[in-house]
Amino acid sequence: MSVHKQVIIIGSGPAGFTAALYASRARLNVAVFEGEQPGGQLTITTEVENYPGFEHGIMGPEMMEVFRKQAQRFGAESIYETISEVNFSERPFSVKTDRGNEFTADAVIIATGARAKLLGTKGEDTYMGYGVSACATCDGFFFRNQHVYVVGGGDTAMEEANYLTRFASKVTLLHRRDEFRASKIMTERAHKNPKIDFMTNTVIEEFIGEELPSGLRKLTSLRLHNVLTSEYTFVPADGCFIAIGHEPNTKLFKGMLDMDSTGYIITRGKSSYTNIEGVFACGDAQDSVYRQAVTAAGSGCMAAIDTERWLELQAHHH
Repeated sequence: MSVHKQVIIIGSGPAGFTAALYASRARLNVAVFEGEQPGGQLTITTEVENYPGFEHGIMGPEMMEVFRKQAQRFGAESIYETISEVNFSERPFSVKTDRGNEFTADAVIIATGARAKLLGTKGEDTYMGYGVSACATCDGFFFRNQHVYVVGGGDTAMEEANYLTRFASKVTLLHRRDEFRASKIMTERAHKNPKIDFMTNTVIEEFIGEELPSGLRKLTSLRLHNVLTSEYTFVPADGCFIAIGHEPNTKLFKGMLDMDSTGYIITRGKSSYTNIEGVFACGDAQDSVYRQAVTAAGSGCMAAIDTERWLELQAHHH
């Protein structure tokens, strides 16, 4: 027995909630499947200072709660389940959740986001948001006049290292090999920057920190392992940025939707249309370039408007 919705939104976060807000305000019957990380990546972010309208900044989780309530005010329904199966081969589309519940929909908006690839090293989870970050443009500002580390060897790592020198007094780029995947031009730019130094053939063995009197915690040092000499060292660190890439949460749609080689969904032109009529994509699941809360929200609005207009056309055809 399946429940029918006009619009099913897969994934929460700024894109999913904004799509839900616009679609439900347009009097469509909307369900948001919040998935494994309700509220998305922002719920593991501490402070958001760069979202317009929040002059004094706001905590990531709190901001997502505001987004959620605003969508619910117009009738959007949040369902705290993860969609494990989709069938886009016929309309209405059908989806199945990890609890075995089935739903059908006239249109589907994909807002499954992306996630930073992490090292999986001891202490990484503990200090994520407390000195460990996966986004220099989000958090660089908090490390003024401090010594930070960047982990990675690609263009992202070089870019983040360069960006961080605007704030940090010193940036050390850590890489497990001595060859860089980054383009020559980006590597040279980093080498020329007097604030950046390099530690190659080195991996992080453990993130170490302390509990503050306020009850918060803070990263204080890294335990490093030199893979050539096999020696271990402790170095003081105010911050550490993991820059080994992102991967979109799109495995569910492999073989159905057009994607690039990394798995980002390809949308048509400046729209949210995918290669399947009635399936739309927004947010980080289709954006490998900007990946900001504000750009995700903007694309969620676009997806809702595209969906609404597309549904209206279907109604006229019948």
